[in-house]
Amino acid sequence: MAIAVSAGLATPAAAEGSLSLYNWGDYISPDVIDKFGKEFNVAVTLDTYSTNEEMLARIQAGATGYDLIWPSVHMHDTMQKLGLLQETGVNKMPGFENIDPGALRSKEDPAADYCLPYAWGAVGILYNKTAIPELTSWQQFFDYGAANPGKIAMLDDLRETLGVGLIMTGASVNSANPDEIAKAEEFILAQKPNIGAFAYDVIPLVTSGDMAAAHYYVGAVLNVNQNPDLLGFVVPQEGATMYQEDICLLASAPNRDNALKFLEFMMRPDVSAMNTERLTNGSVNLKAIELLPVELKNNPSINPPPETRAKLQIFEDLGKALRVYTRAWDRVKTN
Repeated sequence: MAIAVSAGLATPAAAEGSLSLYNWGDYISPDVIDKFGKEFNVAVTLDTYSTNEEMLARIQAGATGYDLIWPSVHMHDTMQKLGLLQETGVNKMPGFENIDPGALRSKEDPAADYCLPYAWGAVGILYNKTAIPELTSWQQFFDYGAANPGKIAMLDDLRETLGVGLIMTGASVNSANPDEIAKAEEFILAQKPNIGAFAYDVIPLVTSGDMAAAHYYVGAVLNVNQNPDLLGFVVPQEGATMYQEDICLLASAPNRDNALKFLEFMMRPDVSAMNTERLTNGSVNLKAIELLPVELKNNPSINPPPETRAKLQIFEDLGKALRVYTRAWDRVKTN
């Protein structure tokens, strides 16, 4: 469900313009939005989406009024090729020197002429320690599901969930080989009788014990830190996907100047650290990392050691091969 967040003065008419954000749910700190609104006297609204595909479909269907969006890197590339984004020159703004050069992952925008790297993280498993005292691997996750049908969940996301199938069958999560994609589909279909749900809203289910474990983003570490005796999060030893989102300015954006102010604002170390502390994702702002609490800075799920990072795979734009994934996913969901 889309939500609206109002920031700044109580009456938008008194604000110096507006800014409309379209982001993943719970993927930006409300305090950051509030701080920007008050500091620049701008009325800020926020709508949310659940998948890259949902966001793209809405923009392509003619949704207007949005300024900034948060696509994953492969979707950033897709949207730039489609002409849906505009240049920002963010790489020339004050604060860009704080951004980790390793976060410039876009193939279409390697110098960050268009978009600002935002945050990154692994996609692993959130688990309830009452049900599973220690979880280390995908194999253990699926074995638990086989012994306890309905007690595990996976993301309702074709790239993420088929990506686990590709990892478990020894292929790249960016494979364009129909045979490899078919094997990944078969793997997930074999697990499907034991999967209680393909869903995003799983944190309450794992916390309550209705689900023992769920495929989920590293942002769940926030919940783990709040309840460490009950919850755990692991990057499985077989490897996992990783994500990175960028902040991009839509070609149709009605509030370009305020959007550019927001991009510069987000590069400030204090603002970036405030945001990261709320999200518990990996930060792309090197100066902000220095400001983080020790329990976040040294958390192996948020900042994995080199041997774990070597097993993380990030999605790329698949082009026409995406159709093969879409058909495979349709079969997984309907069979």
